[in-house]
Amino acid sequence: MALIGTLRTKMTKWVVGFIMVALAAFIVGSDLIGSGPNALIGGQDTSVGSIAGNTISNKEFMDAVQERETNYLLSFGRQPGDREMPTLRQQAWEILLLRNAIQPQYEKVGIRVTSDEVWDMIQGKNVDENIKNSFRDSAGNFDSRRVVEYINNFNTPAPVEPQARAMWEESRYRWNTFQKELAAGRERLKYENLLVKTTYVTAAEAERDYHNQNDVAEVAYLYVPFYAVSDSQITVSDNDLKAYYTRNKKRYKTEESRSLSYVLYPITPSPADSAAVREELTRLATELKTTADDSVFAINNSDNPSTAFSKYNKGNLPASISPEELQPGFVKGPFLDGDTYKVMKVVKVGKDTTYSARASHILIRWESETDEAKKTARDKARKILNEIKAGASFAEKAREHGTDGTASKGGDLGWFQSGMMVKPFEKAVFDARKTGLLGDVVETQFGYHLIDVTAVKDNTTYSIASIERTITESDETRNEAFRKADAFATDLSGVDDFKEKAKQEGLNVYEANDLLPTERRMNNLNDARVTISWAFREGKVGKVSPVNEIEGNYVIAVVTNELEEGAKPFEKVKEEIRPIVKNEKIGEYLVKQLTGKTGTLEEIASSFGADAKVGTSSDLKINATSLPTIGFDPIAIGGAFSVTAGKRTAPIIGETGVSIFEMKNLTPAPAIGDYTMFKNQLKQGLDGRVGYYITEAIREGANIKDKRYRMY
Repeated sequence: MALIGTLRTKMTKWVVGFIMVALAAFIVGSDLIGSGPNALIGGQDTSVGSIAGNTISNKEFMDAVQERETNYLLSFGRQPGDREMPTLRQQAWEILLLRNAIQPQYEKVGIRVTSDEVWDMIQGKNVDENIKNSFRDSAGNFDSRRVVEYINNFNTPAPVEPQARAMWEESRYRWNTFQKELAAGRERLKYENLLVKTTYVTAAEAERDYHNQNDVAEVAYLYVPFYAVSDSQITVSDNDLKAYYTRNKKRYKTEESRSLSYVLYPITPSPADSAAVREELTRLATELKTTADDSVFAINNSDNPSTAFSKYNKGNLPASISPEELQPGFVKGPFLDGDTYKVMKVVKVGKDTTYSARASHILIRWESETDEAKKTARDKARKILNEIKAGASFAEKAREHGTDGTASKGGDLGWFQSGMMVKPFEKAVFDARKTGLLGDVVETQFGYHLIDVTAVKDNTTYSIASIERTITESDETRNEAFRKADAFATDLSGVDDFKEKAKQEGLNVYEANDLLPTERRMNNLNDARVTISWAFREGKVGKVSPVNEIEGNYVIAVVTNELEEGAKPFEKVKEEIRPIVKNEKIGEYLVKQLTGKTGTLEEIASSFGADAKVGTSSDLKINATSLPTIGFDPIAIGGAFSVTAGKRTAPIIGETGVSIFEMKNLTPAPAIGDYTMFKNQLKQGLDGRVGYYITEAIREGANIKDKRYRMY
């Protein structure tokens, strides 16, 4: 059984890990999908999307989800809850992506994993590392006989006893799942290895990379930033913006999205709700005072049973109870602590075998282990000690001289138990019979300590029963909040009407723009799937949502904008484009002004005002990406290397301005006989990107349509 348990843990992690790593590049959308199925929209269309031309039916998707739920149940011994289900649904979608988009590519190139290969990975010459780690003998070595015994267990009749049979079936299911994923992982590896074989780096590319890394140029440059040209000198028309938009539509591709405005009606407890909880706690306090079985009574009546009966010492007592109240039988409360009413009863005061104490210290470290360095540190520590004895503040001296993390707290170490500090320090504190400054410094391996004992050792314990009740909203309060929200949503007609009514009622209107179909968040609402999915299923501009309960609020939303998949409309990106086009036109203007200019770079710069700068670099390389004054501008740096020594470049339009370079001197790196190292570096870079590039290419070619918002 121990062996089966080990296999369960290790294999589950591997199976889930493989799916998440191998398919992560195929996740569609910016977030995980939500929970809570809704009726499908669209008549008889029960699909949740399509992958590579294959329609994904609701049943197919739900079957994949069920697989993940089963795996979760076997892994954690419980059914997944609402928090886990979004992740499991995403894993299910990734499995469907694998089946419909990736595996067909394997088949096209003839990749398959035979049963013999799977056998080899399980008990042959190339055993998978997860198998090795799961089947080890007492010495920690892989034992193939254990693998055979484990597999043979499934070739025998299932046990008759129900519990044993359930464990046998669970293990068999897990083993079969592992074998499937083992084969899938090998398929993926074969495919990527096949693609890696197609990458190649020529000798010329390797030599060029060597020079890119090692050729050094000495340059001077003139830089005129775009902001050196006033807005009045440049005119950007709508035609200019539209022309740029037409040329660059691909940059503004977008997924289907919705924008919403929404208001919140908080569901918060009323004063009457608070009074009701206090009244209930008052009754419980009376009963707690007289009950004989304090611990059971507190556990049965508290919202937080795990802390309803605890033993404390002076170092960890709740801050809500004072030293004078620590008498057996004393009951405190009800009192308010945040949003919770509490009642406490001191059940018992006793003694423990472990002592606690409290102290502050100032640590003076020595610079080295020499006797001279230690003497210097000791003399410094004693000098500070004498200053404190003379009336100086211990806490201020700790802040001034302390060398550990307690310095900012005035040296306060808080309460600590015996065994927590190094021996010399602990002995000094725990031997103290009264509070106050110790007469001499204490040496430990860390340095010299000045110690102020703020509480002598004590082993008193306090058993305390606590009843907590969080103030929650009553049904009446919830109903009243819903009534107000529902009244707001009634008879609204459009965005303007929505916002005007919100203004009249003094409600804040929140904006959630460009939401994608799979998103969960709306600003500070972490799980707003119910509203977001409604917006994609039913929402049209101006349509108002039903009242939805989200994280302690009733939420009403109105759709303010909807975008279909494709290029964003010109009007949507017009202002985003404007500064780009403006800089393009400024760049063209500056090129005209600079072209044909003669004189030194400093002389040319003077004609453009104080914003124009002249700089130099004595060690510029072509693979650099930035320069002082210019900043990030690989285009300009590349242009600098387009001329030979003694020449000046034409004006270059860069990221943030226009530059002219003078090549003072170019020192090529000496030729070397073997460029293999640079060839290998380039090859490794190409090989490392193969997996990403191919998954991106397959995803784009698969034309994935994710319509899961119809359900969640």
